[in-house]
Amino acid sequence: MQTILGAGGIIGIELAKALTQYTTDIRIVARNPQKVNETDQVFKADLLNPGETFRAIEGSEVVYLTVGLKYQAKVWQEQWPILMQNVINACIRTGAKLVFFDNVYMYGKVDGWMTEESIMRPNSKKGKVRTRLISMLQDEMHKNTFPILIARSVDFYGPGTKNSVTNLIFDNIRDGKKPQWLVDINVPHSLTYTPDAGKATALLGNTPDAYNQIWHLPTDPEKITMKSFIHQALEAAGLPQKIGIFPPWLLTIAGLFNTNIREIKEMLYQYDSPYLFDSSKFEKRFGKMYTPYSEGIQYMIQYNRQKR
Repeated sequence: MQTILGAGGIIGIELAKALTQYTTDIRIVARNPQKVNETDQVFKADLLNPGETFRAIEGSEVVYLTVGLKYQAKVWQEQWPILMQNVINACIRTGAKLVFFDNVYMYGKVDGWMTEESIMRPNSKKGKVRTRLISMLQDEMHKNTFPILIARSVDFYGPGTKNSVTNLIFDNIRDGKKPQWLVDINVPHSLTYTPDAGKATALLGNTPDAYNQIWHLPTDPEKITMKSFIHQALEAAGLPQKIGIFPPWLLTIAGLFNTNIREIKEMLYQYDSPYLFDSSKFEKRFGKMYTPYSEGIQYMIQYNRQKR
């Protein structure tokens, strides 16, 4: 049995699709779980409840934690440590392996490329929460209590994505609106393609010697600026080359009325300077698995045309 905790988001969905290459015994766990594959088992659970978490994990060989909590620092501070401890305790009791789908908030602002060896220097409330979670997992790694793997992605884009900053680009283009970006379109910004993230996470979870390590998921190494990325999307859609930019002062004003915008303000350091993600460790071990930006952009435009 391979179990996905928090399978309702796009990463959980892509992961469930990819896992069919390794097993047909997949359990989907969420507050309101829905099948991704016909043979999936669904299990309703609140992962803030230790008993429900244990029952969700019981009988699993591999557990994938892909939960996405409400994007508010206070919620993260209150709920993430409880949820993670519940999952750790359940894995210890059952002997299940754990794959944690992570982001890069714990690195803070990095000068140069982010690698698996980058020091954790969070400069945001959410980054400090992620640092605490990684510390919890690394403590268990050092004690060798059960196998743990951390798989990291940067901002992502891909079909069906709902809660990514890249929706400002592709949803707007789909709806005939001007695509938008945050702060500065002239700096390079790495983006992970969600189908690649799902396939790579499934591969890692089914590779015994990949455990007790951190892995950056396959991402195109091109130092693409968001200006180039958006221009390619507009060209593929046959639309004029017009881009909207949210400057910091406008986000400050908008944040007075919109909680989500207010929450993203502390993360603006990711958008005003180079944001570069190195996944060469993965490529050296498993080969090239990333989708080039040019291909991913073309597919997204075609996908959205079909979804109109």
